[in-house]
Amino acid sequence: MAKAKPVDSFDDLPGHYIRRLQQIAVGIFMDEVADLNVTPVQFALLFATSREPGLDQRTLAARIGFDTSTIGAVIDRLEARELIQRNASPTDKRVRLLTLTDTGSALLAEVMPAMLRAQERMLAPLPKADRPLFMSMMKTVVDANGAWSRAAKEGG
Repeated sequence: MAKAKPVDSFDDLPGHYIRRLQQIAVGIFMDEVADLNVTPVQFALLFATSREPGLDQRTLAARIGFDTSTIGAVIDRLEARELIQRNASPTDKRVRLLTLTDTGSALLAEVMPAMLRAQERMLAPLPKADRPLFMSMMKTVVDANGAWSRAAKEGG
């Protein structure tokens, strides 16, 4: 077995930078939406539900890359705020299908400009010409390693 190369600093660790980038992304998002009381996960849930009304909880969790064990609590909070509604499936009464309420749709429309500003701020340090390549590379890494996420490991 080959001997591992010694690590001299965090500069040699992509995981460190990926973790830091996620922290920065959340911080920028929260700064932009501070007055709207929405987290990044809540935004993803509202956005996905707006694009595919009637998704079940498990499918929604898979769409946004979130684990099914905690997505229920997020849905509970959004339902308590009357932003999302659970409806019984016509084919399986045990399954609840999710739709946005009018209030949820209005909040999502209000959040969109702030979310877009956040995306711009996240990429602002890169020259505009490099941003598509950066996005493509991130997608490649995520797609190739998606089976290692908590959501994928639970079947979400």
